[in-house]
Amino acid sequence: MGFDNISEEEIEKFHKLISFNVKKYREEKNFTQLQLALAIGHNSSALLAKAETNTYNKHFNLEHLYKIAKVLDIPVENLLKKEENQK
Repeated sequence: MGFDNISEEEIEKFHKLISFNVKKYREEKNFTQLQLALAIGHNSSALLAKAETNTYNKHFNLEHLYKIAKVLDIPVENLLKKEENQK
């Protein structure tokens, strides 16, 4: 099975899902972008700000997601899931 059937639109939707979830859980746990960025080893909120809004082609990588999940004390798979009430 190849990747011929995976569109750029599908990948973009996946990135947006992850971004939505990171922001949702970050806000639920009362973390600012800067607080979370510092907690995962970044010295500014730039990465989080850009990745949460999908700007400048910035996205979270696996290491980011793992660290974010640990800091927010949630299962990493929660960052990848689409909830029933999500578009």
